[in-house]
Amino acid sequence: MAKENPFVLDPWVGRRRFTREVSVGSVGVGGDNPIRLQSMTNTDTMDSRATVDQIERLVAAGCEIARVTAPSIRDAENLRVIRTMLNERGVEVPLVADIHFTPNAAMIAADCVEKVRVNPGNYADKKKFEVREYTDQEYADELSRVGDRFRPLVLRCKQNGVAMRIGTNHGSLSDRVMNRYGDSPRGMVESALEFLDVCEAESYYDVIFSMKASNAHVAIQAYRLLAARLHARGGELPSYPFHLGVTEAGDAEDGRIKSAIGIGSLLEDGIGDTIRVSLTEDPVREIPVAEKIARRAEQAWLSDTHRASPALGVALAMDPFVHQRRETTRVQMGKLGAGGSEPVRVELELDDPIALAGSTKSLREFLAALESVPGIACESLLLSLSGSEFASSFIEIAETLGELGSDLPLSMRISARSLGANFEFPSECARVVVDVTLEDSAESLARIAGVAAQSGTVLEYCLRVELDELAVLVDRILKTIPEDPQAVLGFSLEGPPAAHGVRLLASLLEDRGAGHKGIVLRHSLVRGADNEADLIEASIAMGGPLCDGFGDILSLRNFSDPASALDLSYRILQGARLRTTRTEYISCPSCGRTLFDLEDTTARIKSVTSHLKGVKIAVMGCIVNGPGEMADADFGYVGSGPGVVTLYAGQQVVARNIPEQDAPDRLLALIADHDS
Repeated sequence: MAKENPFVLDPWVGRRRFTREVSVGSVGVGGDNPIRLQSMTNTDTMDSRATVDQIERLVAAGCEIARVTAPSIRDAENLRVIRTMLNERGVEVPLVADIHFTPNAAMIAADCVEKVRVNPGNYADKKKFEVREYTDQEYADELSRVGDRFRPLVLRCKQNGVAMRIGTNHGSLSDRVMNRYGDSPRGMVESALEFLDVCEAESYYDVIFSMKASNAHVAIQAYRLLAARLHARGGELPSYPFHLGVTEAGDAEDGRIKSAIGIGSLLEDGIGDTIRVSLTEDPVREIPVAEKIARRAEQAWLSDTHRASPALGVALAMDPFVHQRRETTRVQMGKLGAGGSEPVRVELELDDPIALAGSTKSLREFLAALESVPGIACESLLLSLSGSEFASSFIEIAETLGELGSDLPLSMRISARSLGANFEFPSECARVVVDVTLEDSAESLARIAGVAAQSGTVLEYCLRVELDELAVLVDRILKTIPEDPQAVLGFSLEGPPAAHGVRLLASLLEDRGAGHKGIVLRHSLVRGADNEADLIEASIAMGGPLCDGFGDILSLRNFSDPASALDLSYRILQGARLRTTRTEYISCPSCGRTLFDLEDTTARIKSVTSHLKGVKIAVMGCIVNGPGEMADADFGYVGSGPGVVTLYAGQQVVARNIPEQDAPDRLLALIADHDS
């Protein structure tokens, strides 16, 4: 499979990508090293004490590599002062100089720090959003010019033993790249490889790559495409390490969810060697989030080293470089349609509904909790039942909910082994989820399908099996499925890792001619003391398959608070760009370039715009990614000078140099004008 899918060693199992080790000072990145955690200061680089204080707090929190912006020659020179002060305090951490627009500052920084980050989109090019056609010769001439500008830094870093990050950002591709490759993952990759050509021509290999975007789909596709291109260049030789991140992720739950989806999905496939979670918060708060994502991935890699690949000669049923939702048949389940062109539905599963059955008060409180979250709704309720009295229990709960005025579609989940010789499914049941294991015979499955067909009940098969036995169970079930396309919604999994299990399930169904059957994504929360870890786990487990194009229903169980579970499901769908049910904020994490208090400003803008469902608002501290990221936002708020802001509608400047205190109201007025 590696030859067919060179972006990953094995599409069915998490195998870590084979890379060389790049030393960033005393910290090794890639190779057999753990996933390294890093962050970036948001202080003024010329304020040495504030910057050193923040780095010291970052290191205490677990940060292993610290990045500092160097927007000018003076800032770059001050990195030496910062290094000296850190040494005096006994703070041992490699420093990275973040460079945009200023090659002269990069040359100075390479004498002061352990790593230099350059952005190919603005290191030797100016972004003017010009549209023009380049002949092959003109393009080659431009590449030669860029190489001449970049080569001195390569030689300086090689001479000093300093590492380099070639960090492409979706929001700041050069006009030259945009005109040839578009605002696309391919453009991001080509931009980076142009710089790698210069590095390799000078026999300089201490390179780490990043492919950051505020859109998790774009980031995932760009990293995968770069992994594939580097594999094609290097063959069996170790490749270059990757620095993972979703830029402008925002803050609070949404920032964590979007970061977990983008970073965690790549780590599931063994892609990634160092990570930074970009939150619009104090950078120290990024480290615990990054650590949870990293340690989760390392545990999965360790577990998968003992797992044989269930490669069964089936082709991967997805394009890893393009997001496209898998085409399935729409199925009507009572009042609810799922699959086909319907949005990904949100379902909550009650593990112990019998406890609620006899309590009208408990059911009333449950419904009230669901209704307390504005703008979203639980679209399906799944009752997990057992025993011979499952039908009467279902009817009792359905009647009580009806008395309370609820028309929430109800489905039932029951084990195939619980269904004896004589059973019936209640007519009120929207669908029946049947838990199936290898112990269930084809005869019993055929009997279940026959009873469902007689009552007109839609079936879903939840497969409780290890990946290497998945094909056996899928084949057994497919032999019993009725020909009626409306009889079976599809399949789900319980147990195997979601990213690889769902991928293999979809590929097996496609191979067996059942690729039109839907897939339900199931996840059980941990309900531990660490809510953040629960959020991260759910975001990766469900967000990863969603970004691969899989999933017709999200079904969440084992929750203590139904309102929070419902809210989490919709936030994951929005983070994966599948359903938009609230305002989306694309806000950068702030750095020394930021021209206002970004955390406070973002909070103020949220307070006056959070009611604007479906509107994308970008809040940028400076122009590094500001104009470029406007392409993915409806409106932009960008720092353009001390105390002043420029407003954008898409990529177009609408108003310049607005006093910061007036800018939120002007932004609201701008949005209102476009709505009218």
